Amino acid sequence: MSSIDQSGTADGDHVGSVSVWQSDVGSVSGAPRLAVGGLVKRAVDIVCAATILIVLSPLLLFTAAAIRLSGAGPAFYGHERVGLGGQTFRCLKFRTMHLDGDRILRDHLARCPDANKEWHDTRKLRQDPRVTPLGRVLREYSVDELPQLVNVLRGDMSLVGPRPVVAAELSRYGAAARHYVTARPGITGLWQVSGRSDVGYAERVAYDVRYVTGWSLLGDVVILLRTLPAVLGAKGSY
Repeated sequence: MSSIDQSGTADGDHVGSVSVWQSDVGSVSGAPRLAVGGLVKRAVDIVCAATILIVLSPLLLFTAAAIRLSGAGPAFYGHERVGLGGQTFRCLKFRTMHLDGDRILRDHLARCPDANKEWHDTRKLRQDPRVTPLGRVLREYSVDELPQLVNVLRGDMSLVGPRPVVAAELSRYGAAARHYVTARPGITGLWQVSGRSDVGYAERVAYDVRYVTGWSLLGDVVILLRTLPAVLGAKGSY
């Protein structure tokens, strides 16, 4: 994917190296090689992700073209996230932010104490100045996350799992980080169908732990069925 921006400056948070994550979170050695759900979950992921990619290919092509036509910059964006066993990977998204997003964020947080507090508490902003007009629409209905189906096929992610986080953010998980790294991060999950960004940070972590420790295939099916109404309702999306 030559059109993917991998500079780490257009979308999301700035991420340090893996060594930074390891020093912040501590050792997670001993994490199982086989992810939560095992081969059954992996097989379901491959079949479903491939099918969805084929069905939604016209929407994917249209969205990519719309982003390219809306201004300079690539259509796709790859940002580093922590995955199974603490390994990092490039989490793919449609680009929804201005190319100089890091500078825009720094300037905005320096000018607005309330925004600075919101960012510190949640790592998100309800009114994010980095997001383009088209990007707001894509985010509202989670269209920006559809390229992550490629991550699922690669084995980086699962259709359902914990919310993918950056290395610096995982340090806030504390002891719960050990649960996080035993599963592949998901395109959707308990957090996404339980309020998304309206949910407090401690609750997000609790949802991830609950998912990992209580995984079942039926639970994944229920979450997938709840995802479409949650996305169409655009509750907690920004």
